[in-house]
Amino acid sequence: MLLGIDTGGTFTDFVLYDGRSLRVHKVLSTPAAPERAILRGVAEMNVPLPDVRVIHGSTVATNAVLEGKGARTVFITNRGFADLLSIGRQARRELYNLQPRPCAPPVPRELCLETGGRLAADGSCIEALTDRDLKALRQQLTALAPQAVAINLLFSFLDDSLERAIEEVIPQGTFVSRSSRVLPEYREYERGITTWLNAYVGPLVQGYLERLVAGVVPGRVSVMQSSGETVEAAQASDYGVHMLLSGPAGGLAGARFVARLSGADRLLSFDMGGTSTDVALIDGDIKLTSEGSIDRYPVAVPMVDMHTIGAGGGSIAYVDSGGLLQVGPESAGADPGPACYGLGGDVATVTDANLVLGRLQAEAFLGGAMRLDVDAAWGVMGALAARLGMAAEEAAAGVVRVANEHMARALRVISVEKGVDPRGMTLVCFGGAGGLHVCALAEALGMRRALAPVHAGVLSALGMLVASPGRQLSRTFTGVLAKVAEPSISAAFERLTVQGMAALAEEGIAAGSVAAERSLDVRYQGQSYTLNVPWVSREQATEAFHAAHALRYGHRLSVPVEMVNVRVALRAASPTMNLQRRDALETATVAPACHVAMHGVGVSVPCFTRDLLPAGQMLRGPALVTETVATTYLAPTWRCRVDVYGNLLLERAVA
Repeated sequence: MLLGIDTGGTFTDFVLYDGRSLRVHKVLSTPAAPERAILRGVAEMNVPLPDVRVIHGSTVATNAVLEGKGARTVFITNRGFADLLSIGRQARRELYNLQPRPCAPPVPRELCLETGGRLAADGSCIEALTDRDLKALRQQLTALAPQAVAINLLFSFLDDSLERAIEEVIPQGTFVSRSSRVLPEYREYERGITTWLNAYVGPLVQGYLERLVAGVVPGRVSVMQSSGETVEAAQASDYGVHMLLSGPAGGLAGARFVARLSGADRLLSFDMGGTSTDVALIDGDIKLTSEGSIDRYPVAVPMVDMHTIGAGGGSIAYVDSGGLLQVGPESAGADPGPACYGLGGDVATVTDANLVLGRLQAEAFLGGAMRLDVDAAWGVMGALAARLGMAAEEAAAGVVRVANEHMARALRVISVEKGVDPRGMTLVCFGGAGGLHVCALAEALGMRRALAPVHAGVLSALGMLVASPGRQLSRTFTGVLAKVAEPSISAAFERLTVQGMAALAEEGIAAGSVAAERSLDVRYQGQSYTLNVPWVSREQATEAFHAAHALRYGHRLSVPVEMVNVRVALRAASPTMNLQRRDALETATVAPACHVAMHGVGVSVPCFTRDLLPAGQMLRGPALVTETVATTYLAPTWRCRVDVYGNLLLERAVA
């Protein structure tokens, strides 16, 4: 049995697959101790732990970075480079602001230690690492008593012996993050930030996973990585930086899986939860990037290429000092949550607005397990409306429009601004709130097709069930591509492959079930940034780079092509999962469960129960489709058809 668990800012989602059918469940998250919500959900679902494998997407690492609540971490580097992480690339967040707010350095000055052991770019020794250096480090670390240590020496990816020697003198019980292990690539700043982030979140991730594993014994626990592959919890605890986009990666895996069942493979996805919205472009395969970021920090490990904004069901609506309506990025979260949750929330949110507009049904939320407080929603929306000088329904409609514009802007960032026309793509919505906004967002981007997947409210948890165990490995290997011998390149790939295969073997995965993809990061000689191309031969890699450069930048150059990094992606076979097929429509269609009033719609709106809809049934907007974990609003001028898996295939009826 497989149990996918996605911990979000507001809800923790569960999907249990027993080989034949799915069961879904939601509980309110417990941000202070996320494992409490997980264990509560496991108990409520009566999961047979001896027979289950848990695949978990965690926000522990993400929240620690965003909230600045990581471990007390010492940063060790070469002499003269103590300010490396503070100086960074000297890039200003606000280019034209002459008085920007100062940012605190990632690591306080007193926790930045310098030592010997400096290598040159060719791997030769410039400054030795002496016994006196090691003794001084040991004394400093004993006095500072950090929870974690990040080691980042220049050019350590060429020779890791100096970083290993430093690791040996670090006091027992201290979490150690070594750059030559975490990210053996060039660019000392990006490598240093990634190594520090891994140390900063390491003790928290380690402790959390230990508590979770103990709580579900004898079940086995794997963790979703930011790249979309899974790794066993025992190995994941050493690489917390790989979990920064853990949950969103599961959502993309789920979106691709369900969309392929419906015959769609060119997708724009948006995952709207309680706290944030994640948007991404999926054109066949899920796109990865090694130039991602979390907050203001670059993260150079492979992760799904997505854009995240602070717009969710719990996003707080307010009137700014200029009298304008604003929505987000601050969220009411799970505690106290939106006012309609009845847990003490006293500010207006997007969820309250949807309830006031009639797009959410109080008695149908979470399948009736959690009744929404309509009076509370009207109360906070009325207070907001009074400040705007309008009726509560008008204020609620305004909140939804502002939230929609935030999300539409994010979707344009990952499509139009990258040269991709979204009009020929399918918009896939998921997350607990996604279905309420899908029609409006598709219209904003000129799209005519959308997909509201089955189990959309828990699709990130579902995606974890279809994700493959795997590893993403890389190492810097520079040289003009035409002059580097192919056997040398093949040997570099083979070393990474052996390393990754050994890690997968510890999970009990046979080498015969693992597929390897080899690629290079390349650039024109003299450039700073690279493009990734598949590796077959030097000639094919060179031509692939010219073509990729022309597609991205509109031109190609007659200068040598330089290789920078070699990369190997290892993926084992994903678990086999078959969604239940629905009975086809025979004679009569399923009638709506009820009709409801909805602001701005001049007719009584039919409300359908999604689980009862047969394959082939057609619905025309306006309509509501409710299910245990989500609600879909089919706007006027839209229609939809239910496919054999229960997905809603939406189509805009008029231009």
